[in-house]
Amino acid sequence: MARALLIHNPVAARTAPRVLDTISRVFAAEGWELEVAGTDAPGHAEHLARSRADDGVERVVVYGGDGTTMQAVKGLVGKDVAVGLIPGGTGNLLAGNLRLPRTAAAAARVAATGIPKRIDLGLMQLDDGDHHFAVACGAGFDAQLMGASEESKRRWRMGAYVAQGWDTLADIKVVSHRITVDGKTFEAEAAMVLVANCGEIVPPFLRIRSGIAYDDGVFDIAVVNAKTAVEIVDVLWRMLTGQGDGHHRFEFARGEVVTVETETPQPAELDGELVGTTPFTARIQPGAMSVVMPKP
Repeated sequence: MARALLIHNPVAARTAPRVLDTISRVFAAEGWELEVAGTDAPGHAEHLARSRADDGVERVVVYGGDGTTMQAVKGLVGKDVAVGLIPGGTGNLLAGNLRLPRTAAAAARVAATGIPKRIDLGLMQLDDGDHHFAVACGAGFDAQLMGASEESKRRWRMGAYVAQGWDTLADIKVVSHRITVDGKTFEAEAAMVLVANCGEIVPPFLRIRSGIAYDDGVFDIAVVNAKTAVEIVDVLWRMLTGQGDGHHRFEFARGEVVTVETETPQPAELDGELVGTTPFTARIQPGAMSVVMPKP
């Protein structure tokens, strides 16, 4: 019998015993032997995923948010073990970009019966070490959005980010950036710099630009210049309506290695989690993650 590991985050927004029971029943019906393990400390998901993969588990399933998912993925880089995603956090940005089901039963069915697909990962290098991301990392206004409290995220979910964005509109800062893409450096005055592996920072609503692919081996870099609350609202509206390409508030580049430096430290985020401040370097890791996708 094939073996799978289900990692769940007990403090995630929608974790509940009945959901774990639903996932277990789906896997049992599909012929899997499923071990269920909850995380109890930062980095525990990485340890669980690595140790069970070394012990012969064929699939790791994560019920939680993007943070728990990336911890588990870090333990599986370089291993031939696919990750199944069951959205259970606030943003669920990767699952949204991949258009995976949002209900536990449907997502569990995909995780149990789907097929592995290789996608790229990003590696963000900060002073405190290396951090993996699947959707995007960035600095500036997008990181300010991620400052919503854990309590508000549990209560309001995506609405917590909307409220946080509204509260921080008056604090927008345009600062000088030095951005190096594959060895070529340019200067920019920007309120936000995004280094994207996926096309949507809030799927399916806020799209950076069309044509961004999570399996093409390069990042898409978006530099946004907006000095006022009105201009930020204009930027967000253009993201909502797909009108960012060619607009003067957006500059785009593509590359495999991106370094972002600022005249004063700016908050940095990856996959919706605050992680530190600039400067940082992001490197693409082509095909580093195997994710379970629905059968065609």
